[in-house]
Parts: sequence; C-alpha cells; structure tokens
Amino acid sequence: MVDYHAANQSYQYGPSSGSNGAGGGGTMGDYMAQEDDWDRDLLLDPAWEKQQRKTFTAWCNSHLRKAGTQIENIDEDFRDGLKLMLLLEVISGERLPKPERGKMRVHKINNVNKALDFIASKGVKLVSIGAEEIVDGNAKMTLGMIWTIILRFAIQDISVEETSAKEGLLLWCQRKTAPYKNVNVQNFHISWKDGLAFNALIHRHRPELIEYDKLRKDDPVTNLNNAFEVAEKYLDIPKMLDAEDIVNTARPDEKAIMTYVSSFYHAFSGAQKAETAANRICKVLAVNQENEHLMEDYERLASDLLEWIRRTIPWLEDRVPQKTIQEMQQKLEDFRDYRRVHKPPKVQEKCQLEINFNTLQTKLRLSNRPAFMPSEGKMVSDINNGWQHLEQAEKGYEEWLLNEIRRLERLDHLAEKFRQKASIHEAWTDGKEAMLKHRDYETATLSDIKALIRKHEAFESDLAAHQDRVEQIAAIAQELNELDYYDSHNVNTRCQKICDQWDALGSLTHSRREALEKTEKQLETIDQLHLEYAKRAAPFNNWMESAMEDLQDMFIVHTIEEIEGLISAHDQFKSTLPDADREREAILAIHKEAQRIAESNHIKLSGSNPYTTVTPQIINSKWEKVQQLVPKRDHALLEEQSKQQSNEHLRRQFASQANIVGPWIQTKMEEIGRISIEMNGTLEDQLSHLKQYERSIVDYKPNLDLLEQQHQLIQEALIFDNKHTNYTMEHIRVGWEQLLTTIARTINEVENQILTRDAKGISQEQMQEFRASFNHFDKDHGGALGPEEFKACLISLGYDVENDRQKQTGSMDSDDFRALLISTGYSLGDAEFNRIMSVVDPNHSGLVTFQAFIDFMSRETTDTDTADQVIASFKVLAGDKNFITAEELRRELPPDQAEYCIARMAPYQGPDAVPGALDYKSFSTALYGESDL
Repeated sequence: MVDYHAANQSYQYGPSSGSNGAGGGGTMGDYMAQEDDWDRDLLLDPAWEKQQRKTFTAWCNSHLRKAGTQIENIDEDFRDGLKLMLLLEVISGERLPKPERGKMRVHKINNVNKALDFIASKGVKLVSIGAEEIVDGNAKMTLGMIWTIILRFAIQDISVEETSAKEGLLLWCQRKTAPYKNVNVQNFHISWKDGLAFNALIHRHRPELIEYDKLRKDDPVTNLNNAFEVAEKYLDIPKMLDAEDIVNTARPDEKAIMTYVSSFYHAFSGAQKAETAANRICKVLAVNQENEHLMEDYERLASDLLEWIRRTIPWLEDRVPQKTIQEMQQKLEDFRDYRRVHKPPKVQEKCQLEINFNTLQTKLRLSNRPAFMPSEGKMVSDINNGWQHLEQAEKGYEEWLLNEIRRLERLDHLAEKFRQKASIHEAWTDGKEAMLKHRDYETATLSDIKALIRKHEAFESDLAAHQDRVEQIAAIAQELNELDYYDSHNVNTRCQKICDQWDALGSLTHSRREALEKTEKQLETIDQLHLEYAKRAAPFNNWMESAMEDLQDMFIVHTIEEIEGLISAHDQFKSTLPDADREREAILAIHKEAQRIAESNHIKLSGSNPYTTVTPQIINSKWEKVQQLVPKRDHALLEEQSKQQSNEHLRRQFASQANIVGPWIQTKMEEIGRISIEMNGTLEDQLSHLKQYERSIVDYKPNLDLLEQQHQLIQEALIFDNKHTNYTMEHIRVGWEQLLTTIARTINEVENQILTRDAKGISQEQMQEFRASFNHFDKDHGGALGPEEFKACLISLGYDVENDRQKQTGSMDSDDFRALLISTGYSLGDAEFNRIMSVVDPNHSGLVTFQAFIDFMSRETTDTDTADQVIASFKVLAGDKNFITAEELRRELPPDQAEYCIARMAPYQGPDAVPGALDYKSFSTALYGESDL
C-alpha cells in the first residue's frame, strides 16, 4: 500500500510560489511554478480536462472504496465536503473533525473548509482555492484541489537520489525502462503515448504478466489496453484512463499521466515489503506447523492410552467367582501377569505423554502462541481421571481376588475347625457321665463334702465355659450349610450327637448339685467365715498390689509443678496407711476365727481356703513390701524435685538470652526491609552499603553461639518447654537464616539490577525513576505491588497498555505526568493489563516484585513476533485491504504455506468483501490470541 505519511514541511502550491533549483533539491512549490500550462485563470483544454476528470476520479475511488463508497462526478460529489473529508481520512490515516450533516450551503462550506484546513495543516499553502468555489462545483478549482492532494499524499514522498518528487518519479521510470527497446521516457506526456513504457514497467517487476516481445510500437491502443488491464487485474491499480484518451490526444495530460504512473511506483515499491512480510509469515507458519505436529502426536498417544484404559477397566471389574481355589489362583496369576507385563509400558506412555504435553506448552509459550487445548476428553486431567479409575478398578479387583481366595480357604478352614473342635469336645466329655453318676458324697467327711461341692462348682464353671464351644460347633455347622459345603450331611450328624450328649450332661450336673447341697449346711459357719475372708482379702490384696505397683512406677515430669503434684499425691497415700493396717488386722482375725471354730468342733479342714488363694502369709508379706517401698519413693521424689529446680534455672538462663537475640533479629529484618525500599545513591553505593550491613550481621554470630550452648544444656537435661520465652532455638535459627537469606537476596537483587541496567542500557536515572515510582506505590513497604498499585505505577511511567507502547510525554517528569493522568481520569485497558500481569506474576500470587517490574520494563524493548506484526505483514501483502485473496497468498508465499493459510483462514465478512476474500486478522488472532489491532 502507498505510504501517504510524510514529514511536515511547508509547501506552497500556486503560480507564483518560487523557482525551481538545479540539482533536484527544489520543493513541490518549485515544481508547481514550472507548470506553465496550469493557469487557474484560464480555461482547461477540453481533452486534458477529460483526462484529468477520469484519472482523478479513478484515483479518488481507489481510496474511497476502502471506506465502502465512491464518486461518479468529481465536480458534484465533493460539493458537500463529506466525501472530501472521508478521502483525506483514508489517505492520511488520521481523523478529521466531525462533519456537519446539514444540507444548507453554510454546512457544505464548513465541511470543505475543514478539509482545506487539514490540507493546510500538512504544510500545503493553498492559493486561490476557496471553499465557495468547491461548493459551487467549479471544475478547474476542484481538479486543482484534487491535484494538490495527489501531489501531497501520493507524489511528494517519491525521491530518487535527492531529487524532487516529479524528477524522482521520472528518474525512477527511466531506470526501470532503460533495458527495453522502443522506450525512451523523457516526460509525462508524449513518452507514454504508445503504451510501451507502461508495459515495460510491469514487465520489469512482474515479467510473468507481460509478453513484452510480442508488443508493437505501431499498435498503441492494444499496448495501452494490455497494460491497463493487467495493472487492474493483478496489481490492484484501477483503470484511470482509456487508451483512446491518450492516443487521440496530441499531448496527453501530464498530471493524469503522473497520477497513473505514481500508482505503479507505489505498487512496485512495496515488493520488498511484501517479501519481508512473506518471510516473517513463513517463519511463523513453520513454528506453527511444528507445534501442530506435536499436537497431533499428543492426540494420537492420548487416544491410544484412553482406548487401552477403556478395554482394561471392564476386565478388572469382572467379579464372577470360581468354585475352587485353583481357579481363583489362576485369575490371580493372570492379574499379576497384567501388573508385570502389560501395565508398565502404559505407565511409561502416560509419563511420556505428560512430558510431551509440558514440552509443547513450553514451546508455544516461548513462541508467543496460545496454550494448547487438547480435544474434549483428551486433557491430561482426563487421562489422569481415567488412570485413577483404572487403578481403583485394579485395586478393587485385587481385593476381590484375595477375598474370594480367602473365602474358599475359609470354607476349608471352617470344615477343619469343626472337626478339630468336635474332637476336643468329645475328648473332654469322655467319662463325665460316669463321674456325675458316682455317689461318693454319701460316705465323705465334712471337709470332703465341702471339697466335693467346690469341685462340682468348678465342674459347673467348666461346663459353662464349654457352652461357648458347643455353640461354636453348632455355628460352624450352620455356616458350612449356608456356604453349601459338600460334606454337610456328616457334619450335621456329628453336630446333633454332640448336642444330645450336652443336654444329658446338663441334667446329670443338676442332679448331683442337689445331692451335694444337702450336706452343705453342716459346715455353713466355717464356710461363711472362709467366704468373708475371701471377699475382704481379695480387694485388700489388689489394693496392696496396686500400691506396690504405684510405689515402683517410673515417673517422668518436666516442671516443678508436676513433681510437687506427685509429692502431694504421695503424702496423701501415706495418710491412708493406718486405715489399711487396721483392715489387714481385721482380715487376719477372720482367718483365726475359722481356725478356732474348726479346732473346737474337731473339724478336719481340707487345707487352704477354697474361696481364695490369698493366704495370711501372702497378705503379711505384701504389707511388709509396701512398708519398705514408701521411704524409697520419698527419696526418689525428692531427687526429682531437685532436678526440676535445676532445669528451671536452665530455662530462665536460656529465656534471658533468647529474649535479647529474637527481637534483635526481628529489628534487623525490618531495617533490611526499609533499606531495600529506601535505597539511595547509585546501585554500586547501595551494594557497598548492603555488604557492610551484612558484615555487621555476621559479627553478631557469637551471641547465637552462646544461645546454642545454653540450648545444648537444655537438650541434655531433656527440657522440652519454656514458659519464660516465646522463642525456641528453632525459631531463632530460622530467623537467623531468614536474616542472612534476606540480606543476601537484597544484595543479589541490587546485583541483578546492575546486570539489567548494563545489559539493557538503562541509565542510572531511569533505574532511580523506576525505583522511585515503585516505592511511591508500595504503600505498605512490603517490597511488592498489588495489581492496582502496579497499574498505577505503569501509568506514572507513561506506559500506555491500551496501545502496548510507552507514551512520550516530552520533558514532563513522572510526578507531573502522574498528576496529569489522575486529573484526566486516565485508565489502563483490562485485557492488556491482564496480559502484563500474566508476564510479571506467572504464579498468580497477586504481587509484583521490583525485579519482575524491572525485567518487564526492560523486556518491553525487545523485538518479538507479535500478532500485530503478523496482521501488519498480511496487510502489506493484501495491498492495505482488510482482507486477502487466495491468489495473493499463492503469489507471495511458498506453495505449502500459502495452502496452509488458505485452508485455515475464514471467509471475510466485512462490508468491503469481494468473492474469495479471506480474513487474515482472525487467522493471526488464532496464532497468538486476541490482538490489539
């Protein structure tokens, strides 16, 4: 596309604007002074006027069509000033004041004046051209004005070897057509009449479009039509003249020819830009093709792995049991084969898939591409979910196999257990019926009767204990029946026999007890005494055993309060000893009374008390043991009390030192925070100051060593808490390490700032300004900015996120500029600011450190391929259109990459769309994400 922007110079157009300087340094006003044939006071030659009308109309429409409109009559269509203002906006790329939409003459004059004022603002002095003449449809004034616009925006910027616009354009034509026969360009009228010069220009730049050797000098109409048609079809240069307009005129209009030729100049001057743009696109597309190949590999591997998981899960969820242990063990062996052989390669594939996914995302991020989003159901999370489902099924399958094997093993075990318990029970009952039927109590003495009664009670207890075994045998038999055990018949027969025999034993036991109880009353007095003895001796014996256990029990205490509590409890225990001694004497008196009664009645007692094994000897022995243990316990408690007093001294000693070191470390941490925020002087001065501060911190280390020694004494004494201080040695160590780490990190931050400054060419003043702005918005002095603080900081430095570039604010310093932004309500675009936050805060912590801030400010100057650059490159290939055609892509790009673009570009839907138009903006957005353009 033609670049219509030029440096603002002062040009004057009119008949008396000066003389032309030799050597090519004259102004456009000089050129106008040479145009003797353009006299605003004379009528135009009708033939030239026709050529100018046609040429200027076509030239205007070539630009107005970009805005979706055109003109038919150059005299009439510019009278209201609306399309004139639109034309200037299109060719300048700038916005003009809002036009007036009224139909009155004053509205039209105002609109035309706005257009003329804009032309004058570009350094053009308009002479004898007023808004009234344009509104009145003055042909020569209108054509003169359009010619002025063409000179300013289409011809003025043409310069070859420092020549003027006209001479530069003529020199360019001469050089391009020099190799061609029958072509001798000396001017912009007669030299172009035979059409060969137009064809030579096209053939020089696009030889495939013209068969120059077949053209004849004596056939100018054919030559001209051929050049005009080719230019319109392939070069996007509208047809501005008819061949007959040139051939049938003795001297073609120079301005018409210059306008036409300037279009060729601008069309061909963009060839190098197109090549550069094509190369950029090729590079971008090559990266994108490689990434797409990686994406396809990921999709294929993910599909294969998910399919294997889909096939395997039903097998693992199959829960059909087998009847034998051997069959279930074969299933278990198949499962173990799956674990050893089939699953490990899939584990590797899953791991490799995640590695490939992470590698792909890294490549996309490094090439400024949007992150890869796999197709639905093939995300890494989907694969992980499927894998988790697989492992759950696998775990459940293994548990089921083992449970089934255990069930079958339990069935065999139950059968064996039944036989074993039945055999034991049958052995126990052997001879029991004969024993219960024996009448030995009829001739027994009193002591024998008592013994027989106790023996019978013991048998009853034993019988009751065996009740559980009989119930177990019956329960096992019932369970075997429920589990469909193959030998259930024999089990049931044997179980029934055992139950019948058990009922018989119960009946015989009851009968014998009644017989024994008839003789029991004869010895009731002695029996009651023995019983009373047993009832009181047992708890007293338990009390003594518990007391001995407590007196010998090891104790662990950590404080004075705990040992004093133990001493108090021990004193309370000693106060109960007199009552306990009286209870002991009462129990021994009961035993003596039983002995006295037996002796006085000549009763032969059968040895020891049948109700208890606790003899008077045992009671006396244990009581003596308690009496011996009490003073030993007193001594141990006093020793522990002394130890705890020593420990308390160690606690206070450590706390005194810790309460000094701990606050000192906290104070130093706060001072470092202030130093990192309020750094003054050059970075080298700051670095020197920080290193001196670091040495002062290291010099404090002996205080920590002393505290470590005290802590060592506490550890050796096994002291675990200290109520006199909130500081533990671990806290002190962590604080000390954090202090050393913080000062080292601060020093490293300054060193990195020096590296950044030297690598990026940032001056000391810029670095200080960055630090001053950062500190200004770091309200809490935490060394990091929140999102709103960071946004305000960027604005204060003149950074315009909406246009993705820094505004230049002249000599205004940051404080003035910040005040100006606040007063005008300036704000940053949310989308762009979110993009910046993703760069400076990739972990989404909500904070921006100073180093990240400096890296961002320096990185913004680095040139990288962006979506805007790709869109601009496509726009160059498209001839400044908002769309591009497949034919243009195939012409400018290599075949494979051209087809790649065509296959992925959506049809263009804009108001200026033509058949086959493709939307290159949406394609570029798909490569990089949303664009600023």
